[in-house]
Amino acid sequence: MQRYCFVLDLRPDPVLIAEYIRLHQGVWPEIRESIREAGVLDMQIYRLGDRLFMIMDTLDDFTLERKAALDAANPKVIEWETLMGTFQQVDAAGDLTRRWQLMDKIFQLT
Repeated sequence: MQRYCFVLDLRPDPVLIAEYIRLHQGVWPEIRESIREAGVLDMQIYRLGDRLFMIMDTLDDFTLERKAALDAANPKVIEWETLMGTFQQVDAAGDLTRRWQLMDKIFQLT
């Protein structure tokens, strides 16, 4: 299993943040399916103010490049990501599949 951690900022608007949360409490079935199809075993998103933190546990053979390619070829994922872009502080012209910024692990207690 591999673990990836990402960060992303939302627009600092309480109404938009509330709607973003509401949408994530009912993520479209096609989005859930696409995440699993890419090799993601578990995904969790946490929020502190307008900052989001995502943990993604994947199969050993998972790659971010493969997931990005699958996402880019899926019209429903593009629709979802376009909608999510209205809530996120991202470049609207940027790559829809690369908005979350990958974090570097700097410590592990083992």
